[in-house]
Amino acid sequence: MQTLDLKPTGSASGEIVLPGSKSISNRTLLLAALAEGDTGIHDLLASDDVERMLDALRLLGVELNQSGERDWHVKGVAGVFPVKQADLFMGNAGTAIRPLTAALALSSGHYRLSGVPRMHERPIADLVDALRQTGANITYLGNAGFPPLLIEPASIDVSKPIRIRGDVSSQFLTALLMALPLTGKAASIEVVGELISKPYIEITLNLMQRFGVTVERNGWQGFTVPGGSAYQSPGEIYVEGDASSASYFLAAGAIGKGPVRVHGIGRNSIQGDVRFCQALALMGADIRYGDNWIEASAAGGKLKAIDLDCNHIPDAAMTLATAALFADGPCRLRNIASWRVKETDRLSAMATELRKVGACVEEGADYLVITPPASLTPGAAIDTYDDHRMAMCFSLVALGGVPVTINEPGCVAKTFPDYFERFATITHD
Repeated sequence: MQTLDLKPTGSASGEIVLPGSKSISNRTLLLAALAEGDTGIHDLLASDDVERMLDALRLLGVELNQSGERDWHVKGVAGVFPVKQADLFMGNAGTAIRPLTAALALSSGHYRLSGVPRMHERPIADLVDALRQTGANITYLGNAGFPPLLIEPASIDVSKPIRIRGDVSSQFLTALLMALPLTGKAASIEVVGELISKPYIEITLNLMQRFGVTVERNGWQGFTVPGGSAYQSPGEIYVEGDASSASYFLAAGAIGKGPVRVHGIGRNSIQGDVRFCQALALMGADIRYGDNWIEASAAGGKLKAIDLDCNHIPDAAMTLATAALFADGPCRLRNIASWRVKETDRLSAMATELRKVGACVEEGADYLVITPPASLTPGAAIDTYDDHRMAMCFSLVALGGVPVTINEPGCVAKTFPDYFERFATITHD
């Protein structure tokens, strides 16, 4: 087992240029591939999840050329993948397998989609059920409701509203929205139950509009893709820095005096996780915004305890769980049931690892209550569960002046391969 020992530190300050957003990177790649015309994508995230999307698109016959470290040229296929039979390995990339499942279900080909063992435990039934309402031919090759999947040609009919659950993962709705323009016909979606992670749907709608498809909305319960819709290349597009990745550095600034400034996102970001900064402000941090940067610093004393509905920032809320170690009382993070179907069961994992550093943790079906210890336990060995965000979140423990060991730190390659090197540049004795 690989381990990384982080030395105790007492302060954090400096500047970080963020890697590109995973959510925006994989959405943009798929839309560029499906569009008519060529697209130049700049600042694309270099990570395992994005590599899975790139590999899949290549196997489907999409011409991709890298023109710089983070610059790519995509030759669009105008809605029709040239390759009609392929076996696609998607790793543990939910932002790749889910939209590709929907797009391929409407593409009249023979496709198999699989991933690592954990991917085969992550639910996809709600998306498959929605696609089957259109006539899509999808078969489970293992356990019902989970990948791997076999997709075969089908006669697609979108004349009736498609119903899809919204309370498990917003990626299912994202996948359906992105695929429906391939039919060229008017199609409507009805969301059943409360839609979680709404800001991620905002990202999807924003990017679809950039590629020429404007979805009509009825609040968060109904969406209509107009007839005759087809993706058109915008020519050039830039990927924003990743707001979820920004959370670790901004939290470090709030915990370790600061200021820490992140570049690549700003006051007009299209990512919902930028609202993590509002949560930090509620905890007493000093937050400043520019057009392409955000800065966080401590306002003095301990952070303030919060009771927060985190539905709108499901990924960045994980960082609040470790920031809670530095609060002046118990912090309650609510409405985070979606954590259970991520790269690991993050609710259980986070509770287990927070206890290792001395916190008292109450774990509910969809909430955590974290009571910080009088002093952090030094030398805790943190298990990461092959989950990049677990590894990055617990780097913040070192800011409490105690050493901490991160087991299997290489899992950060999923979204941020050089995270620990970058984190070291802002932490000081």
